[in-house]
Amino acid sequence: MRTIKIAVIHGPNLNFLGIREPQVYGNMDYNSLVDCIAKETAKSAKDEKIEVKLAQFQSNHEGEIIDLLQKCHNEDFDGIVINPGAFSHYSYAIADAIASIKPTVIEVHLTNVYAREEFRHKSVTAPACKGQIAGFGFDSYVLATSQLIKLYKE
Repeated sequence: MRTIKIAVIHGPNLNFLGIREPQVYGNMDYNSLVDCIAKETAKSAKDEKIEVKLAQFQSNHEGEIIDLLQKCHNEDFDGIVINPGAFSHYSYAIADAIASIKPTVIEVHLTNVYAREEFRHKSVTAPACKGQIAGFGFDSYVLATSQLIKLYKE
């Protein structure tokens, strides 16, 4: 059975889910998100008959996110799901880091950023990614990990 490594990088303020703007982000907390991703990724892996090693990280710091992306590269991860949060709108440093690494990267957002404030409509990080999934809440992550599993399945 093939084994793939997937990292999920949760960006700024995601540790405040359930606290920060529940009318926008919902009432579920960060730990619920982490548990949901782990459970649904394991289910997708089982369905596709593939083993997945999943690692999840959260940081509110741009440099630490870049360090995590580089760590995933150095540790031969196959794929990364990243929610850069507000960094997606202006962090060319994160975009450059994504563009320079081997793993396939999918950008996700809990909300439909294109239905929100104008400044959220532009992502400088998305062009460096394989794709972007936005607007499906926790399922944005589930869709991304499922896609990475399908992509790397034998």
